[in-house]
Amino acid sequence: MDVFNKFYSSVSNTVSQLSGVLPGNPVTREFEATQYIASAGPGLLWKVYKGFKKSTKQEASIFVLEKKQLDRWSKPDRDIMIDILKRGIVQLTKLRHPQILTVQHSLEESRESLAFATEPVFASLANVLGNSENMPQPIPTNLVNYKLYEVEIKYGLMQIAEGLAFLHNDVKLLHHNICPESIIVNQQGAWKIFGFDFCIANQSMAGSAPFWPFNEYCQAMPPLTQPILDYLAPEYILSATHSPASDIYSLGMLIYSVHSTGHQTLGNIGNDYAKFKRFVNEIRNLPPSRLLCVNEGLREFVKLMLNVTPELRPDPHQFLKIPYFEDIGVKTLNYLDSLFQWDNLQKSQFYKGLPQIIQKMPHRICIYRILPCLTKEFVNPPMVPFVLPNVLLIAENSTKEEYAKYILPVLKPVMLIQDPIQILLIFMQKMELLLKLTPGDEVKSDILPMLYRALESDAQQIQELCLSVLPTFASLIDYPAMKNALLPRIKRLCLGTNYISVRVNCLLCLGKLLEHLDKWLVLDEIIPFLPQIPSREPAVLMGILGIYKLTLSHKKLGITKEVMATKVLPFLIPLCVENGLTLNQFNALISLVKQMIGKVETEHRTKLEQLNSIQNESKVMEQALTQPENLVSSPQNDIDKMFSGLGIDPFAFNSKPEKSETTKNNDASSLSIEDKQRIAQQQETARKFSKQPPNVIPTPSIIPPPQTPKPVDLTSSLLQTNLNQLTTKYQPNQSTKPQSINQSVPNYNLNMANPTFALNTWTGPPNIANQSTTANFNNKWANNQNNQTNMKQDWSAFESLLPTQTQNTNANNNNNVKKLSNSEMMDLLS
Repeated sequence: MDVFNKFYSSVSNTVSQLSGVLPGNPVTREFEATQYIASAGPGLLWKVYKGFKKSTKQEASIFVLEKKQLDRWSKPDRDIMIDILKRGIVQLTKLRHPQILTVQHSLEESRESLAFATEPVFASLANVLGNSENMPQPIPTNLVNYKLYEVEIKYGLMQIAEGLAFLHNDVKLLHHNICPESIIVNQQGAWKIFGFDFCIANQSMAGSAPFWPFNEYCQAMPPLTQPILDYLAPEYILSATHSPASDIYSLGMLIYSVHSTGHQTLGNIGNDYAKFKRFVNEIRNLPPSRLLCVNEGLREFVKLMLNVTPELRPDPHQFLKIPYFEDIGVKTLNYLDSLFQWDNLQKSQFYKGLPQIIQKMPHRICIYRILPCLTKEFVNPPMVPFVLPNVLLIAENSTKEEYAKYILPVLKPVMLIQDPIQILLIFMQKMELLLKLTPGDEVKSDILPMLYRALESDAQQIQELCLSVLPTFASLIDYPAMKNALLPRIKRLCLGTNYISVRVNCLLCLGKLLEHLDKWLVLDEIIPFLPQIPSREPAVLMGILGIYKLTLSHKKLGITKEVMATKVLPFLIPLCVENGLTLNQFNALISLVKQMIGKVETEHRTKLEQLNSIQNESKVMEQALTQPENLVSSPQNDIDKMFSGLGIDPFAFNSKPEKSETTKNNDASSLSIEDKQRIAQQQETARKFSKQPPNVIPTPSIIPPPQTPKPVDLTSSLLQTNLNQLTTKYQPNQSTKPQSINQSVPNYNLNMANPTFALNTWTGPPNIANQSTTANFNNKWANNQNNQTNMKQDWSAFESLLPTQTQNTNANNNNNVKKLSNSEMMDLLS
């Protein structure tokens, strides 16, 4: 809560400061100030605010001078100060050079303030070196313990020297106040010349030698209205002159201040003019030990720059050529600043060697100095494949906050570029890095669509890389995107590609995605898809096998026995005879098939056992409620035993439900005494037949039990009526006799314990006398015959219904067969 209150109070203070300073100033119409970040200029009077342009949202910095800061001086002095400050900004606005601070909005004055807008800046060099005067409190965290790297110092000094060369040679202008307060470090880390408050312009005519008028230092004037004595050249006192060499002296003193402990000047003069005079005399014999803090490669040249004689000091061009600046980092930064002058071939060669340099550069320089130069090339698609690896290399050393703030915004437009194809390839190669640094929302909105485009690419390498990285962030893909966008693309690629490696990678990708899918999505989308794959190469088959194994063994997924039996096994079993399989591959395949068959067998047997137990329970209940029809069941022959137990007994013609012993005992106890006597008689007769020889066993005569009246058969009645009409109309031929029968007629009413034995032991024709006892007593044909004993009937019309004599029968046997009488024929037909 304290942190929140502190943050709230700091924001409130900033808003109140801005509202108290900027209202009424015309700069506020176009620019919005958001944060107080630094101070600059003479006495660090200018407050620097971070902001942006309202119309374009482009970043900017707003310099504000509050006039109330000058209240401690008299009004004439205040007016002089304001005029000097206004003059410096007006001069700055006129100048355009890469090493001079760029003004975006010219100076505006209101009753309370002066204000103007520039390019985004970080701070003044004085702030960087530790001078916190007129800065926000507490000091911004990015300036606390800020340390300049040697390459930053080298390139910063080079930029200042280039700016001075421009001022001296092109503009013919003396800056006259080169010091840390007059140097601005912009947002990219470049050093820019600022503070032209005491600049001196050339007064000579064109074509003549330049002339810069001299104004003597006035001790009566406030120090802020005159150059800082610590950086003022000695000829200012010795000869009352100044020249471009005076700025070189100031630059030499700046170099010493940057390298010295505590960033103190060599003379540490302050505003004491008398001390400045003494220091001028001391510097004539400056001992080398005083410059030990300066870099060894620069120490000799700094001593030369601080020489009392102006003519012995190097000019800016000579200074830029010293070996100190022959540094790979300095050259790299210099090349990046001048890239707009090169063609694509030169740029590509430079970008190819840049990764080795980036690895040696400080990360802050890479982020703030190199990265902005690289991102400018993203508008040139042919150069993106050369620039992108360097940007991603910088991202590897960045924090998530730095990546999200500086790198990701410039990468988003690049992710949409599809030509040249190398751009997608580079992104695929660095996908692990992107997923590690990119927030989840941006992964879904920017990276995932890029992967979809990669899957639809024609480049094999891009497809394989995309398939290899997809499972790494499958957890970030929601269910609808997985089902409707990702899986259909992978399946389409797997079916349509001509490369086996791509097809295998599709299967591997699907296998790795299984743990992120649910059971029904796998059964609906993955399992039916595998048999559609046209290729039968061993590598593809092993990929399919792997998916089946994972699905079968995964505790969250699993394959139902119906799917295995109807879809998977019919597909896998033919694959077992593929000739291209190795022994290990065949063993793996056949092992999976056996595992699936065993799983189907186990699960289905368990199900059938449960169903069978339920059916048995229902049968017992039905048998308990119904009356049994027969006590003794007929034995089964071998054929019956073969078909028993296959579940088709309920559909057999003569089948009857089996009865348990308990049921039989219960049925026996419920029989009447007459039924028991009849059954005992049948059993006794069967025992007698079994003791006699096979040839002498007579045909048993068993009186059938009384039958209940049956309903009239209309078909039999109609047939009998027609027969009667035939016999009445036509006279039968007395000489015609029925054809002899050469086969046995079994007794269908015989109820024996062993009917098979009775049929096998019967050899001769049936006894006519006994047949009368086995006739059907309800046969109407027999009744009609008894009623018409005197009528001769012609049965020739039914001879075709009787069995014919076989051709291979012995003639002697035919002569011994007795002719059937009319009554016997009626019994046979009945």
